[in-house]
Amino acid sequence: MAAHRREGGSFTASRWRVWRRRCYEILERDAAHDRTAYRVELGLIVLIVLNVVVAVLETVPSLYLREYVAFLAFERLSLLVFAAEYALRLWVAPENPRYRGVAPLWARLRYARTAVAIVDLIAWLPFVISALFGVNLVTLAIFRLLRFIKLVRYSPGMQSLLEVLHRESQSLMACFWLLSAAVLIAASAMYVAEGHIQPEHLGSIPAAMWWAMATVTTVGYGDVYPLTVPGRIIASLTMVTGIVMIALPVGIIATSFVDVIKRRDFVITWGMVARVPLFADLDAAGIGEIHKMLSAHTAQPGEVIARRGEVARSMYFIASGEVEMEFDDGLHLLGEGQFFGEMALLHTARRAATARARTRCMLLMLEAEALADVIRRHPEIGKRIRAMARDEEGPRAVRRSADIADDELSADPDGAGS
Repeated sequence: MAAHRREGGSFTASRWRVWRRRCYEILERDAAHDRTAYRVELGLIVLIVLNVVVAVLETVPSLYLREYVAFLAFERLSLLVFAAEYALRLWVAPENPRYRGVAPLWARLRYARTAVAIVDLIAWLPFVISALFGVNLVTLAIFRLLRFIKLVRYSPGMQSLLEVLHRESQSLMACFWLLSAAVLIAASAMYVAEGHIQPEHLGSIPAAMWWAMATVTTVGYGDVYPLTVPGRIIASLTMVTGIVMIALPVGIIATSFVDVIKRRDFVITWGMVARVPLFADLDAAGIGEIHKMLSAHTAQPGEVIARRGEVARSMYFIASGEVEMEFDDGLHLLGEGQFFGEMALLHTARRAATARARTRCMLLMLEAEALADVIRRHPEIGKRIRAMARDEEGPRAVRRSADIADDELSADPDGAGS
């Protein structure tokens, strides 16, 4: 009986882990062609947009009074969905490769402190508090409009922009201080030049700063303008300086944004790297080190990526497109999110098949030399990879006879669950 209970408990725990993994795949779209994940994501996007539209319409008094019941029902439905989404995302946080090796509780706490999790919390918690304390929901309109920020999760472009702002934060802060200095100097100069002529507008440095800000930012409202020759000279220099001051942050953001967009075109999820058997036991830091060594390659339809029999010294991740693997027994199709050639990272092997691009493919290549460089700098990563390579009979056993793992060829390129 005791053994039966242990087996039953193990089965239940295993089943819960499977469900948790599946929920993670759906919520995070871990598989690119997962139809269920696509429908859930689309439904959440539509609900977010509708919430913003409803929040705007509720500010029309006549419409709010007439459709109060409908607005309230929609709000309650939205709260239920957003709260359930937040709870599920907390539950599946341990499945995120970034929290690999971390206890489930700590993984959830670390996720709860991320910006996207805080936005998810704001999407529903204030309204529960307002309902408990009897606050009119209209007074929380600003929080309802904040739900629009949830769309950042589903917009690669917005994520790229946020990444740019974070990456260039020091440069942008330097630009801000330069802009502040330009405003202060211009305001001080104009105060000296025309403070006695226009005391109502330029009679003090704080008052003159309004004119300086409007001029430096090249807005020029026209409510305050110089009347003397020295004042016009100062204004001219301020305008030219303003063009330079505004161009600096714009140039920094534009250049960095282009760079991030180029990299994002070839970026793969952490899950793609984590799926490789050799890297399955690496923590987030180890996966991150390997991720940095990936190089981009674009293959046109019909282009041969690797030929059968040639020495393999690199593996490939398929970021987008489809690749045909030509074996003696026929063709095997690999799709977005899959990989091939991982055995080449361990030992000298020959290509087991000819890899040919079926469609235009964006590939990420990891060379054996690059991995060796990572191992030299981080010996602990090498120990874990070699331990996996020695696991000839384990559930993640790797094959030494060629450069491709059997389980990858049998994987469904269309993702899990449709």
